[in-house]
Amino acid sequence: MTIINSFLDTMSALASESGFAGLFAGDGWKNIIMILVSFLFMYLAIAKGFEPLLLLPISFGMLLTNLPGAGLYHPEFWEYVDNPEYEHFIDYKRVLEEGGLLDILYMGVKLQLYPPLIFLGIGAMTDFGPLIASPRSFLLGAAAQGGIFFTFVGAAVLGLSAADCASIAIIGGADGPTSIFVSSRLLTSESSNNVGTIALAAYTYMALVPIIQPPIMKLLTTKKERSVVMGQLRQVSRLEKLIFPVLVTLVIALMIPSAAPLVGMLMFGNLLKESGACDRLVKTAQNELMNIITIFLGVSVGATTQADKVLSIDFAKVMILGVIAFGLGTACGVLIGKVMYIVSGGKINPLIGSAGVSAVPMAARISQKVGQEEVPTNYLLMHAMGPNVAGVIGSAVAAGVLLAIVK
Repeated sequence: MTIINSFLDTMSALASESGFAGLFAGDGWKNIIMILVSFLFMYLAIAKGFEPLLLLPISFGMLLTNLPGAGLYHPEFWEYVDNPEYEHFIDYKRVLEEGGLLDILYMGVKLQLYPPLIFLGIGAMTDFGPLIASPRSFLLGAAAQGGIFFTFVGAAVLGLSAADCASIAIIGGADGPTSIFVSSRLLTSESSNNVGTIALAAYTYMALVPIIQPPIMKLLTTKKERSVVMGQLRQVSRLEKLIFPVLVTLVIALMIPSAAPLVGMLMFGNLLKESGACDRLVKTAQNELMNIITIFLGVSVGATTQADKVLSIDFAKVMILGVIAFGLGTACGVLIGKVMYIVSGGKINPLIGSAGVSAVPMAARISQKVGQEEVPTNYLLMHAMGPNVAGVIGSAVAAGVLLAIVK
């Protein structure tokens, strides 16, 4: 009888300490909802192809962090503690000694390591030729960042903190790594949002580019404007492609030092590619390094999407303001495109202005698709790639400006 009682006590203790007990006790229902949400994002990534390279790791990180008792991520470890030498201090020694797997990976987010390394890979895969061939594309890339700054001001009017305003506004650039870079720098443990909610909103809208952009593009342009067939771009020399990344790094890093980590690594990756002398490094940046960092970034960001942050009014505000920022960014790009259409005497198709957001190359493909709905033989892709890659630079610059404003 004693053996049976001991066995029953043991089983009872195991049951009470299991994750199942946590799911059905107290606020466990929130964890259940978040697990179901993670399943939804897995479905969108796998079945619908919505940004699968990042949405799938994020969704699985979301699943892991909402499993009660797993101990993979501890939000309390990331709370700032009092330290006489630093205004904001995280006890990384404690994270290394007591943290779970996702805590260790999340250090790369909090220390702003992953986003610049992602930019290194993007630079190694990007051809800036269309931008160099048509420098006016810089205007369209810059204009599309207007949504960021309009939303920053609007969020401030609504009474949000400066850190929240900047972190939400940067979503308008449609650049996940940049959004993570800004939010991880600005958001503290006391903020109403965290890196995970910002990243989730940013990647959601990146995935919804084909749905959000076309109605705005058609609303702001006429059939005649959408039907403009643009001439072929000039050939860009190798020397121009070599000078470009060095020149851009010097100019932007000196003007806006806060943007140097992102722009510098973006241009370094591009210089490796264009040099023709570093094939092994280029292949590593494009493939192995990019893939590893993408996995680490996605899973660790997903770990921060815990129920108390996502199932809240604050997250709803992030999603609403995020889509406004993205919509305004698209509209600003198209409107400046219309101005260029008029100034050029009808030689520039304003649709390419929508590609000024940083969703490469999806936004450029949308410009191409909408243009071909009017003229099936119209080929706008290369013309749209100029503003598109300008948007990558523009979003990094906007991030630097926001970080300089919000200290």
